[in-house]
Amino acid sequence: MLRLLLPAAMFLFSLAPGASFAIKAPTVNASGYLLVDVESGQTLSESNADARLEPASLTKIMTAHVVFSELKAGRISLQDMVLISEKAWKMQGSKMFIEVNKQVSVEELLKGLIIQSGNDAAVALAEHVAGSEEAFAELMNKHAAQLGMNGTNFVNASGMPDENHYTTPRDIALVTESTILEFPELYKWYAEKEYTFNKITQPNRNRLLWQDETVDGVKTGHTAAAGYCLVSSAKRDGNRLVAVVMGTKSDSSRVVESRKLINWGFRFFDTTTLFKRGDELKSVRIWKGEADNLSVGAGDDVVIRYPRDMKDKLSAKLSISSPLEAPVSKGQQIGSINIMLQDDKLKIVPLIALEEVKEAGIFGWLMDTVLLWFEE
Repeated sequence: MLRLLLPAAMFLFSLAPGASFAIKAPTVNASGYLLVDVESGQTLSESNADARLEPASLTKIMTAHVVFSELKAGRISLQDMVLISEKAWKMQGSKMFIEVNKQVSVEELLKGLIIQSGNDAAVALAEHVAGSEEAFAELMNKHAAQLGMNGTNFVNASGMPDENHYTTPRDIALVTESTILEFPELYKWYAEKEYTFNKITQPNRNRLLWQDETVDGVKTGHTAAAGYCLVSSAKRDGNRLVAVVMGTKSDSSRVVESRKLINWGFRFFDTTTLFKRGDELKSVRIWKGEADNLSVGAGDDVVIRYPRDMKDKLSAKLSISSPLEAPVSKGQQIGSINIMLQDDKLKIVPLIALEEVKEAGIFGWLMDTVLLWFEE
């Protein structure tokens, strides 16, 4: 049974970093990496997750995210025909082989971007959405700020090297999670193993798609400076993990290190829903109100991923500002729930009022004021 504790201290809402458990994480040979459980938002393992690194074609995850957002907002459509500029046509590196002055649909360009990692597709989409790649980069940075990607700056849509073009493993995980959760119908293209355009068939560079049927994305990247990078995602038994591995030494090593992380995360952790949205966790004293007690609980389902066979070590600590005084509205945050695994913080989520308590009349207000004076 989950232990429920109620101290007086008040915690700020935040997501605790991945704690260290008795289960030893695998050694990952990379400049930086991160393994995240998508449903709970917990980091299971990390190293240099906030290091500023060159993203190479991992950039295209954000490029696609911006285009997906424009599609969702109705500002563009998959059927839009894009006139290919000379700049897009001339792009070096990986290409989908679009031709200058020809028209290509947004849908075809997105598939060329996601499946074939086309630098030419990235520029064509950027120009269609924002008029120029430079203006599109500003949109990318705006989206990054909204997602909390505080260690990121984009200057182009393709990931071509630039000293001012950088991100972190944690930031790449944020945009990847957002893509998966917000755009599931478009995210499915990341699972496609090949795409044919202009009579040229190219395979997806994410070789994990062939090695593990539970893997359905996401994106590779490589430049001489960035090394070999891979963002991968897999779903097993309803649970999804995202692994970000940046700066490995070869194509094969990025696959090996990513598979290592994903298998470890699924093998040694379980997921449980501790509390449902709206469940009463406690009835607490409230002062100067029409009622003496207030029901409190979680604003959303509280999902936790924890080391296997350690469920009995989980506890929840309710932290409420004291004294709690009316008026309080339904849904108002009045504290936090600190989820612990033994002495490690796993997660901190808002504690809310499950009902409204109006301010008492003058007599009740004066009575509680006097009682509070004695309480102090």
